[in-house]
Amino acid sequence: MRVVLAGCGVIALLTAVECVSAGHEVVLADQADIPFTGATSFDRHRVLRALHPGDLATTSAAVGAHHAWIELEHLLSTAFYEQSGALTAVAAGEATAVRDLLNAAGSKAEVFGADELAAEFPHAGFVPGTGAVFESHAGILLADRVLAACAGWLRWRANAELHPHRKVIGVDADRAEVRLADGGILRGDAVLLAAGPWSRELLAPELARELVLHRQTLLYCDVPPADAAAWAATPAITSLGSTGGAWLVPPVAGTPLKLSAASACRVVDEIGGPTAPSWWREHLIDTFTALIPGFRRDWLIDTRDCHYLARRSTLGPMLAVLGDRVLSYAACGGSSFKFAPLIARSLAARLTGAAPAPTGLEPLDRPLVRASGVHPIRPALRGVS
Repeated sequence: MRVVLAGCGVIALLTAVECVSAGHEVVLADQADIPFTGATSFDRHRVLRALHPGDLATTSAAVGAHHAWIELEHLLSTAFYEQSGALTAVAAGEATAVRDLLNAAGSKAEVFGADELAAEFPHAGFVPGTGAVFESHAGILLADRVLAACAGWLRWRANAELHPHRKVIGVDADRAEVRLADGGILRGDAVLLAAGPWSRELLAPELARELVLHRQTLLYCDVPPADAAAWAATPAITSLGSTGGAWLVPPVAGTPLKLSAASACRVVDEIGGPTAPSWWREHLIDTFTALIPGFRRDWLIDTRDCHYLARRSTLGPMLAVLGDRVLSYAACGGSSFKFAPLIARSLAARLTGAAPAPTGLEPLDRPLVRASGVHPIRPALRGVS
C-alpha cells in the first residue's frame, strides 16, 4: 500500500517506520525541515514514566512502551533512551498502593519516605515532608535524537519519500489525497493526518471544536559544576510535591536541566512563537527558586514555549476516522510521545488493513468516527504540519 502522512512529528515518523517495516510505501510531507525544530515533538528530552495512579491498564501499556523504545533503539541503531528511572511524589498514605500498582504492571517500584528522599536527593527540591515512589522501567527519551534517527532511517529506504518544506492545506478523505500549498497533491491508498497543534486547521469544524490548544513554558538550565555529579545521578522527577505541579528532567547525555510546572500550562486561542513571554518565565524562576536549594537566575540558559492539543472531553489525544483508511491523530504533548511506539503500531495497522492489537489506550481502541456529511477538506485553510 501507499500511505501518505501529513506531518513529521514523532507519531508520523514512527508510523512511517512501522509501515515501511511491513513492506508498504510511505510519503511524508511537512511545512519545514524533517525533523522540524518547531514541532511539539522536538525537544532535548522527554520523560517516560509508567505510573498512572489507579489505572492498571494504562500503567501496563506504559511499561510496554518502555520495552518498545528499547526495541526501537536496536532497529534505528541509535542510543536515545536513558533508563534512569523516575520519581513521583506521593502522599504517605498512597505510596504502598502506587508501588503495588507499578509492580502489578510489570515495573519495579520502591517507596522513599520523606527522610530517605531528602537524604538521597537533597539538591532536587522536593517539598519538605514529601515521600515518593521510584519506578525502574522509566527514564528520559532524547527527543531530538529520536526524530533524527527516524528521519535518517527512512531516507535510506527505497519505499519512503520525504517532502520537507511542503505545507499541507487540506485532506480529501474520499480520494485519500493530501493537498499542498504549492499546488501539489499527494495521493495514497491511506492517509494519516498527524499535524500536531496545527490539526484543528485541517479538520472540519465538528472535529476541530473537540480540540483545545495548550501552551507550556519550559526553562533550560546549566547546573553548577560542583553539583553536576549529583544531578547526573538523579532520575526523572515527574512531581516534586508542590501545589503548582512542579517537575524536572535532570541533565543527561549532554542535555541541560529542564524545569516546568503544571501551573505554566495554559489554554490559548492561537499558536504563538517559541519564545516564552517574560511573565511565564519569571513565574517558573520564582517557582524553582523556592524549591531547589541554591537555584539562581544565572542557571538559566534558554526558555521555550511549546504547543499541544488535547481533546476537550478527555484532556487526552484524539483519533478520528475521516474516511476509509483516512485517519487524524491529534497528539497530546509528552503523553503521546512516551506512548508513540504503541500508537504508531496501532495506526499503521489501521491504515494498512491489518488487525490492530489492543493498546490499552482508549483513544486508539475507541476512535471518534466522523459524522456523516462532514467534509474534511477546506482548501482555504492555512493549517500546516
